[in-house]
Amino acid sequence: MPSHDFRAPRLFVDAPLAQDARIPLDRDQSNYLGNVLRLAAGAEVLAFNGRDGEWQAAIEGRKRPDGLVILQQTRPQDKLPDVAYVFAPLKHARLDYMVQKAIEMGAAGLQPVLTRFTQASRVNTERMRANVVEAAEQCGILSIATVAEPVPLERYLSQRPAGRLLIFCDEAAELQNPVQSLQNAREAGQGIDVLIGPEGGFAEEERALLLRQPRILRLALGPRIMRADTAAVAALALAQAVLGDWGGKTGT
Repeated sequence: MPSHDFRAPRLFVDAPLAQDARIPLDRDQSNYLGNVLRLAAGAEVLAFNGRDGEWQAAIEGRKRPDGLVILQQTRPQDKLPDVAYVFAPLKHARLDYMVQKAIEMGAAGLQPVLTRFTQASRVNTERMRANVVEAAEQCGILSIATVAEPVPLERYLSQRPAGRLLIFCDEAAELQNPVQSLQNAREAGQGIDVLIGPEGGFAEEERALLLRQPRILRLALGPRIMRADTAAVAALALAQAVLGDWGGKTGT
């Protein structure tokens, strides 16, 4: 496991990072450092922007933290495996949980898709992005996953690159060893999309459309029916262990 400093607070900043750079803090960041963490000028934090690695930084400001001065790099920028998590949105707290866990599992992109039985018709992508940043800050992740706007399932399938492997987690699929199934799909490709449907399942016409896609792997996640947020963790763990970066690879 990589050596990280989990004692130092980590802060995402949307600004270039380099030695001696000075980064202004917004109101929420100032409040978090000064009023929540009770840190004052001179205290050190870790800063990252998803592009320039992680840097040690010192807080500046007189009455309250209002900026950072960048001191030295602690970790170079890494690259997430080319794994996108594609999902039918859930409601509120369970969607927050699912987004956070997808980021912890190493997803590089999040794509909500709308299906016939999708529970949530409105998706707050700004809230999703905030959850992405928070999970990255808390878990030592250097890259920030992309969050796409929701699209109907049919449009997503018509627009996705045909060379990507689509792992279609289907509760109606024949029960087989999922690790073996993924190992059989271990051929050079253009990334992986892991698709989890709504808790009502896919409509038959949606399932038929999915099964006509190129480079598709229909995968059963064991003998029990999982809730969608649980299925997300299970499917991403399998994909990362067999095809992703859990074995030491940096990408797919």
